[in-house]
Amino acid sequence: MREELLQIIEKNSKIAPNELAVILGVREEDILNELAALEKEGIICGYHTLIDWEKTSLEKVNALIEVRVTPQRGQGFDRIAERIYNYPEVRAVYLISGGYDLLVTLEEKSLKEISNFVTDKLSTLESVLSTATHFILKKYKDHGTILDKKHNDEREIITP
Repeated sequence: MREELLQIIEKNSKIAPNELAVILGVREEDILNELAALEKEGIICGYHTLIDWEKTSLEKVNALIEVRVTPQRGQGFDRIAERIYNYPEVRAVYLISGGYDLLVTLEEKSLKEISNFVTDKLSTLESVLSTATHFILKKYKDHGTILDKKHNDEREIITP
């Protein structure tokens, strides 16, 4: 039940416990207890709402920053990753394979703010060797959700 429950709420965290109970064939109390246990164990780390900011009046700029670092003896990449993810403007930090070591996602109000973050904060960290910044121009799909769904015209074409 645990894995099925996680798969369902990953797609829709707003689904009601009573609906989950019906889908999984268990009591609502069992669902509530399992959710509490998953949260306590740190398996469920949080609940998030996906917003298409392009459809609002609020301006936001998102960037992906590749970071090459020197790993710390005995701590690898963990210490530098922690320093980076503690900045409030950082949305995510991933250890990646390839030419760079870390991928940092950032959200700010302007290109200049992102540039200032990279030059004034990120590039000044002792372990950072180099960075490459990529700006997200448009999101088509995020967290498994298609953001700009095309509406198919289902009307029949009638010709004389």
